[in-house]
Amino acid sequence: MQNRPIYLDYQATTPVDPRVLKAMMPFFTEHFGNPASLTHAYGWEADAAIKQARETVAVAINASPEEIVFTSGATEANNLAIKGVAEAYFSRGRHIITVQTEHSAVLDPCRYLESLGFEVTYLPVQPDGLLNLDALEKAFQENTILVSVMAANNEIGVLQPLAEIGAWCRDRGVLFHSDAAQAIGKIPLDVQAMQIDLLSLTAHKIYGPKGIGALYVRRRNPRVTLAPQLHGGGHERGLRSGTLYPPQIVGLAKAIELGLAEMSTEALRLAQLRDALWAKLQPCQGIYLNGHPTQRLPGNLNVSIAGVDGQALLLGLRSRVALSSGAACSSASTKPSHVLKALGHSDQLAHASLRFGLGRFTTAEEIQQVASGVVDTVKSLRHAKHSTAQQLSAQP
Repeated sequence: MQNRPIYLDYQATTPVDPRVLKAMMPFFTEHFGNPASLTHAYGWEADAAIKQARETVAVAINASPEEIVFTSGATEANNLAIKGVAEAYFSRGRHIITVQTEHSAVLDPCRYLESLGFEVTYLPVQPDGLLNLDALEKAFQENTILVSVMAANNEIGVLQPLAEIGAWCRDRGVLFHSDAAQAIGKIPLDVQAMQIDLLSLTAHKIYGPKGIGALYVRRRNPRVTLAPQLHGGGHERGLRSGTLYPPQIVGLAKAIELGLAEMSTEALRLAQLRDALWAKLQPCQGIYLNGHPTQRLPGNLNVSIAGVDGQALLLGLRSRVALSSGAACSSASTKPSHVLKALGHSDQLAHASLRFGLGRFTTAEEIQQVASGVVDTVKSLRHAKHSTAQQLSAQP
């Protein structure tokens, strides 16, 4: 389709890589068996593919295949981790620690648990979006059972210090969960070195299909117990019932495999494009970078522009570039981003934000076009605002 806007919303979702689609295709029509049907060749083929995919996902995060539970995505994985721990460990304690800038797939389950009598501490972040580890240390209680901190923020791209958090949790005998939906395949993840007990993953942020994800559940040192949230059939060692979907699972594994293979070169390329975009946006006076300048995803640039109406800016850009002002799940909301508010931004500045998500198919030429479009649109909006103000002041 011609004349489509340039796509820079890769934190919202990604196109399926043709190599991923190629790996998936045989499992729609040729190898279509149910992996639970182990009495004939069709089921054996599907089961073998599932086992291989489980191995691929496990190796990517330094886990064992038995510790990988397939889910419908990171949202379900987060719910299974948080509510599953709460239900399984409530006799030990009912206190959970998380962060104000988490995705709603973490915050909403926590709020739900509060309605059931759990206590949740929502830690603030520093102006650069990083968690203050001193605040985390002070938040631990004798009845704390879980800490949930995302690996990479979906709006501002900030990378949290997972290894340090994991060490503190392990020293206190508290389970550590991380939402790594934005991180897998983009930055190195090692659940052993980082002492992570539960890790949520998804495919559609890394050029895989929508509707498939996984949850890593540690089996030893310590062995994590979860209360299942879906019942019926006992699939995935009883933790997540439901017929496994081989095409999606194969797609998830292939997407992760490609992400890891190309991680170092792609991270460098995207960081260069991101930094070039930031430099080309400087003619916009009053522009602010949201999040830590270097400890962030290589393909993320989140900015706020003072003196510009956020919705007017998005409308002015929509024919040139596809992007958002924040998380895709809440981009239609009139409320300012809870992430940017947590950084200390005013409502106006939080509203006047743009999230540029760069990805595998972003080019240097597109970055130049987008930068020019943003600078031109900001100048136009400010000129119109100034003209309107002059007209109003001239009225008797």
